[in-house]
Amino acid sequence: MQKEVDNYISQFKEGYFTPLAMLARMTEELGELSREINHYYGEKPKKNTEKENTVEEELGDMLFVMICFANSLNIDLQEAHDRVMHKFETRDKNRWTRIRKEEEK
Repeated sequence: MQKEVDNYISQFKEGYFTPLAMLARMTEELGELSREINHYYGEKPKKNTEKENTVEEELGDMLFVMICFANSLNIDLQEAHDRVMHKFETRDKNRWTRIRKEEEK
């Protein structure tokens, strides 16, 4: 995904936004995601005049901006993911109640 986004952004002279502008874009997208979550799962129904968006679409927008952010800072998201999963599997391995599998009962 990072390569695909980089190929897309590389078409344009402007390239990636600065880290501060990227953070502002991410904040904007998070607000849009929050609004959709509130409409679908919260107490605030959508107005008749509001455009129909989906949580999936807003998550996709967040993912795109996050990938742009990582690319602009030369961060390999697979490596970042691997590190955080290692942390969860070691430091936090007993933090949550595990679901026991049927054969373990």
